[in-house]
Amino acid sequence: MADDTTRNGARPGAPAQDERIPMKLIGSIIAVGSLAFVGILTETVMTVLFPELMVEFHVTTATVQWITTIYLLVVAATMPLSSYLNRRFRLKNLFVAAVALAVVGSALMIVGHAFPLILLARVIQGVGSGVATPLMMNIILEQAPRSKVGRLMGVGSLVITVAPAIGPTVGGAIASVLPWRAIFMIVIPIVLLVSLPVGLKCIEQKRPTEDARLNPLQFLAIVLGLSGLILMLNQAGIAIGAAAAGTGGVLRPAVIAIVSLIVGVGSLLFFGWSSRKSFSPLIRLGWLRDPVVLLHLLPYLIMPIVGIGFGYVITNVAQMSLGVSAFLAGALVLPGALIGAFFAPVGGMLYDRFGPQKPVLTAISVATLGPILLLVFSMRLTPVTLAGFYFIFGLCYALGFSNIMTSALSGIDHEFMPDGNAVFNTALQFGGAVGTALFSTILGLTQTALSGGAAEGSSAFRHATAVGGAWTFAVMTVICLTAIASLVCAFRLRSRRGIAH
Repeated sequence: MADDTTRNGARPGAPAQDERIPMKLIGSIIAVGSLAFVGILTETVMTVLFPELMVEFHVTTATVQWITTIYLLVVAATMPLSSYLNRRFRLKNLFVAAVALAVVGSALMIVGHAFPLILLARVIQGVGSGVATPLMMNIILEQAPRSKVGRLMGVGSLVITVAPAIGPTVGGAIASVLPWRAIFMIVIPIVLLVSLPVGLKCIEQKRPTEDARLNPLQFLAIVLGLSGLILMLNQAGIAIGAAAAGTGGVLRPAVIAIVSLIVGVGSLLFFGWSSRKSFSPLIRLGWLRDPVVLLHLLPYLIMPIVGIGFGYVITNVAQMSLGVSAFLAGALVLPGALIGAFFAPVGGMLYDRFGPQKPVLTAISVATLGPILLLVFSMRLTPVTLAGFYFIFGLCYALGFSNIMTSALSGIDHEFMPDGNAVFNTALQFGGAVGTALFSTILGLTQTALSGGAAEGSSAFRHATAVGGAWTFAVMTVICLTAIASLVCAFRLRSRRGIAH
């Protein structure tokens, strides 16, 4: 951005623009955001139901987590298409397609009684959410008045972060009084009677579509890359767990993990190379040469490992270590996530008022106190301290996280906004998938290694789960500190350039 440009994008002496937020824009955000909300809600509902699902489908901890992981992985694999879809198709058509996928996936969850069918339903729902979430962000970035971008990105973040807040509580409540499939019976009417009519009325096309072409090899490379890395993490955890238990069966998952790593890394390298050579790449990556953008992208990738992974860790440590009910375990996440979600627009307002540096660094730094305190008190946790320390993280994470993406994209050409949106949203979802897989692996490993084969609910099993919790909180702390260091470097580099964003 040029030096004579203000933070809001207006040049001195330029005619004043109408900075009011159109009602149809608000309706569009509500319609598309509610669709993304439903997808994330169903994902977080499932995490608190893992113990029940393990019994119903006769699967292990490492297997049941694929209900969440495969959803997040499909979302992450679909989001790279958002740049192409945004350029090629009308916004309203994309919205209707996302609604159809959400309804079909929910219907399969209702009737499915085999674990593979449940996974298929999650794949279909993941594609729908992978279309809906970046669609909402693209609408905001393209149609919002420049001085209101920060707060509307905060509102968008609010729409999709309230779901993780209430998801575990809803899941626990349903497990207490209704079959878990009841949530999907509620989802379908919400999507068809609220999201669909509001979206059809409010979503507007502000720019023409383009004759963009889909490069199938590049899309396949993205899918193989992300899937390979997640499968590597999952199979490595299984191999390590088998080695710790001394039960044998280490070789097969170890080989799969190595092959998956090679395929994943190789596919992503091929994608980067082919994007540079392609006339019409799936995602234009030239803007990523800016180190400031890369230093924003790293924390936007790794912080969701903590943010989304927390939903799994808190609810499962509470049930399997502290012995609380599924309903109470879900309720422990509610204060931090729900109140934090409602403060997300406040973070956007602070961005519009003060710029990114102070709001982002202050919020993420204070959020890091959450996992630090959980680590310090990990062997002496109670439900109250578990909820209280998570509250610190949840509130401050919501205040600062969405501003990282807003700050990064403020420094790139407006033409590449859909590409930046696709990359950052893919990073967010991939980080969430890594978090669930990583922390379930750590918990499963310590339970296997330290419980001595004791049954769930025994003192040995609870102690092993508490130790696994301590390890996860330590990993979370390292991730948060790495994110802070990366952001400090980004803002220092930007300051040296004399660029005011």
